[in-house]
Amino acid sequence: MPRVTVLGSLNMDISVSVPRLAGPGETVLGSDARLQPGGKGANQALAAARLGASVRMVGCCGADDFGVACRAALRDGAVDVTAVRVIEQAPTGLALISVDQAGENSIIVAPGANGLAGPAEAAAALAAQGDALVLSAEIPVAVLTEALRRARAAGVLTVLNLAPVPPGSGPLLAAGVDWLVVNAPEAGVLLGQPVTGPDGARSAAVALAGLGPRHVVITLGPAGAVLGGAAGTHTVPGFSVASVDSVGAGDAFVAALGVAAAAGVPPAEAVRLACAVGATAVTRPGAQDGLPAAADVLAATGVRWPGA
Repeated sequence: MPRVTVLGSLNMDISVSVPRLAGPGETVLGSDARLQPGGKGANQALAAARLGASVRMVGCCGADDFGVACRAALRDGAVDVTAVRVIEQAPTGLALISVDQAGENSIIVAPGANGLAGPAEAAAALAAQGDALVLSAEIPVAVLTEALRRARAAGVLTVLNLAPVPPGSGPLLAAGVDWLVVNAPEAGVLLGQPVTGPDGARSAAVALAGLGPRHVVITLGPAGAVLGGAAGTHTVPGFSVASVDSVGAGDAFVAALGVAAAAGVPPAEAVRLACAVGATAVTRPGAQDGLPAAADVLAATGVRWPGA
């Protein structure tokens, strides 16, 4: 059972199903409004726990009802929330999510308490023994930078998900992370040029690996992912599934990769397992409700999670 610490955000998600994503200045009538705990960090923590890891969550939330619900959802999922700091003067982060009929989404995030994460969270991330530290970018860059420094000094494997790509993220890449995970648009932001298709992703993975990360993974949605590093590139095909809701699928991918890497699974196989978990997540509605366990992954993709 790998020990995984997740440093990241906790949000309350307000999601609405729409016939199509709204354009600039357009109003689209939706249905099936849902209020559910989310946030990249919390989603990744819960996803890792459902795959069998022992998980600690480090982050911030408000003292409001949303914060209570976010912490309760993690506790119910067997995630240790003792390192989640409750900030009295700030609201819990909020995400406004539209999901269209093809399962694609548009998300706006108001960070709230997540934006107040600081040195206490960087220290808490390495305060207990762990096999991997998973970090995502809905919290300040300074916190990520300090946590990565501490993890490197402690010899803890790191998985950095730059979603979204924050300003001033260059030093994060140079910090020597073990795994960098981005999608193609995020890779384009980091490199300052568009990244399209598997060929573009392979070139981008090589370029990003040259900036410091040991392994670079560029996710391509249904097409799978590209793994790049010192040994070159490897394309991992996706899985054909019926997409219902893509919200949280990227977080499921990142969590699965972190758990697999912490368990010593070879890189290419770890990415394949992550692709299977991400694909399974899109077959189920909701961010946290849709996060799969090992049996769900086997049923949806035929891939057996190690040890399951």
